[in-house]
Amino acid sequence: MSVVLGQEQGHDWILYHGDCVEVIKGIPDNSIHYSISSPPFASLYVFSNSNRDMSNCKDDGEFAGHFQFLVKELHRVIMPGRLVSFHCMNLPTTKARDGFIGIKDFRGELIKAFQKEGFIFHSEVCIWKDPATAMQRTKSIRLLHKQVKKDSALSGQCIPDYLVTMRKLGDNSEPIKGPFTYYAGDNPPPETGTERDSIYIWERYASPVWMDINPSDTLQYRSAKDNDDERHVSPLQLQVIERGLQLWTNPGDVVLDPFNGIGSTGYVSLNCGRKYVGIELKESYYKAATTNLMNCANNRQQSLFYA
Repeated sequence: MSVVLGQEQGHDWILYHGDCVEVIKGIPDNSIHYSISSPPFASLYVFSNSNRDMSNCKDDGEFAGHFQFLVKELHRVIMPGRLVSFHCMNLPTTKARDGFIGIKDFRGELIKAFQKEGFIFHSEVCIWKDPATAMQRTKSIRLLHKQVKKDSALSGQCIPDYLVTMRKLGDNSEPIKGPFTYYAGDNPPPETGTERDSIYIWERYASPVWMDINPSDTLQYRSAKDNDDERHVSPLQLQVIERGLQLWTNPGDVVLDPFNGIGSTGYVSLNCGRKYVGIELKESYYKAATTNLMNCANNRQQSLFYA
């Protein structure tokens, strides 16, 4: 069986259909400037019935073993001194599956997996989540007000998202420099028309908690998909991706997402003037991503032509 099941490409992007652990082995050493992705949250969401799908695992140990192979390859392909960001959340436990109601430190386990391969824990940001929306979506007992009235010993905060960033040791041969020229997020800071604008933006980005990420600003919302089209069950907000690119890449850098999904990272990368490499195992996601990236590239060409 071929490692690469399919391949599509366009100007400044290439998308592979296949198992990321196998496909990434074909990427040259020290060739990727930055990687940002949203790995499967162990078995919280099962994306397919493929045995190669990391989300289709019998337990956390099986997921960790499969994921470790990928982290090892990520360390190989990332340039020295450059960074890898991953979007994650800690995982809720259930009484039926785990025997108790609580939280598993999934974020910490992912950090340890990267440290095991030689990455440095560089930074992290907590992304605010609306508890009312989370309650409606999950029906978690810890978020129900009736539980507060009954026995608040089981009540607790909603589980936030994190963007964790790891750095490969070594000197960065291509410095990422220059002021911020625009703001990615809701409620932008005031504009002064001076370099002070970049300082205002940095003060927001440097915050350990991002309160101004629009949870609805996802690719499946932007592309206005029909009901029959494939939807990603856990899409990463485009503003989060864009901030990662602003912070840790230069124009023209190569960005990798080994969990491509429907193409969110590629969509933002192309719009930000970066090059993109994506890998996706699920065929329906791969097809949807191909359409999204082609549409994005076409829209960019039209904008340049009519500028």
